[in-house]
Amino acid sequence: MSAIAAGAMAQTGFDNLPDPVEDVNKVVDNTPDSIAKALMSRPAPGSTRKGNQPVLFLVGNSTMRNGTLGNGNNGQWGWGFFASQYFNANKISVENQALGGMSTRTFYRKLWPAIEQALKPGDWVIISIGHNDNGPYDSGRARAVIPGTGNDSLHVKIKETGEEETVYSYGGYLRRYIAECRAKGAHPILMSLTPRDAFDEKTGKIIRKPQTGWAAVVAAEEGVPFVDLNEISGQKLDSYSKWKEQYHFYQDHIHSSAWGAQMNARSAAEGIAASRNPDLKPLQDMMINVALPTWPVNREKGKPVVWITGDSTVKNADKDKNGMWGWGSQANTIFNEKKITIYNAAMAGRSSRSYIREGRWEKVYNSLQPGDFVLIEFGHNDICPINDKKERGVIASADDTCHVYKMEKDGRYELVYSFGWYLKKMIDDAREKGATPILVSLTPRNEWPNGKIERRNDSYGKWYREVVKATGVEFLDLHNISGDWLDKHCGSKDKAMKYFNHDHTHTSLKGAQMNAKSIARGLKQIKSKLADYLK
Repeated sequence: MSAIAAGAMAQTGFDNLPDPVEDVNKVVDNTPDSIAKALMSRPAPGSTRKGNQPVLFLVGNSTMRNGTLGNGNNGQWGWGFFASQYFNANKISVENQALGGMSTRTFYRKLWPAIEQALKPGDWVIISIGHNDNGPYDSGRARAVIPGTGNDSLHVKIKETGEEETVYSYGGYLRRYIAECRAKGAHPILMSLTPRDAFDEKTGKIIRKPQTGWAAVVAAEEGVPFVDLNEISGQKLDSYSKWKEQYHFYQDHIHSSAWGAQMNARSAAEGIAASRNPDLKPLQDMMINVALPTWPVNREKGKPVVWITGDSTVKNADKDKNGMWGWGSQANTIFNEKKITIYNAAMAGRSSRSYIREGRWEKVYNSLQPGDFVLIEFGHNDICPINDKKERGVIASADDTCHVYKMEKDGRYELVYSFGWYLKKMIDDAREKGATPILVSLTPRNEWPNGKIERRNDSYGKWYREVVKATGVEFLDLHNISGDWLDKHCGSKDKAMKYFNHDHTHTSLKGAQMNAKSIARGLKQIKSKLADYLK
């Protein structure tokens, strides 16, 4: 954007912008109605270029870049926000030039000229647009294109402005993008649209968009790479439970949550990386992080893995006999390692939310195989402040609820869910992979109100049981099993001190061993299949 244009926008201000408009898809998209803000928050085309390195430009709509500022403050994210993590920043910069509310036609007319001007030989352009291509041709937002790939056109006069315009087919606009990229020595890539939360009643699967076929035809005719993002992400959504599929969207059936945006970004990267089109080889050589992250478990044929997840009460320093220990370090004292492999993936200081946000759960999920077991124990760090620097807090509930919060540390926005929701996610994910999830209640603390060890059955205990009722998951009540044992064998805080270290929460080696034994007792009590692998 030119300095003159930016100055004009700054002088105009944002006070007299029109009210949001609901489009023909029943979606209220604020971005086109505050285009001045949006243009100022998008990078000027080509401004991210480092020296003579190429730029990867992203051309799309709100499914690629959502909201006026594109920062998730409305709980919706476009996949372009996450695309850069798949490209080596020392070799190429990724520039998300998408804008909500744009159609193939309006982007070409209003935003493409500045991008075209910034293109240099060796640049790349991903074109994935078309969600807004319906509606009127000559009134309102006037975004519609002629369906298909034909060479037909339509001359229109916009009713509100009197402006005259020639409208082309979807394929006609794609050909123009391609030709103008090539004229500047850049490499165009056609990519189909993100899937919507819409199902084919006959197949029960996500509807595939017709633009996919049209883009594939144009790509074949023009000899440019084509990535079927619609199909790659569609297959993933088809494999999920209905509950999981739905949380990849937020507030409507088109726009993605952070979960959906990250899935689509990975799908786009996987599609590029897997392509056998030799034209994509230079771009593929600049890609990173495409392989799914996993934990380095040593699997043995015929032996399942018991995965242990949780916080510092599950995995601590686990090395100094007089230090702090998590019960997961003592799992080998209760499980028969000739029959089952133990992998302790817990991490001190984590809540259900931060364990997932940091990608630790994703590595478990990607590593799971049918027949595995997953012990899920969180709680000690969950009811902390939600938006402080540790970013661990959750909404204190088992309900499927969420809210957008602004983080104090860096101003980042995050859609934070309830304690129960995060547990349900891990349970659902494990089942999807053919593994058996087992929900484990948090270890008791060395607090003794009224002469009995503290029980948190009115908070965490209540939420655990609500999750159990909602999901039917196996439930191992470690909190009360160990609590009962400490009540019986200690009877006071002073006598229980030998089972704790440093404070009232973290356990000593003796305490970790005690909790591990409680795990074994609990598995037998609930008659879990995992009990077959105990010593």
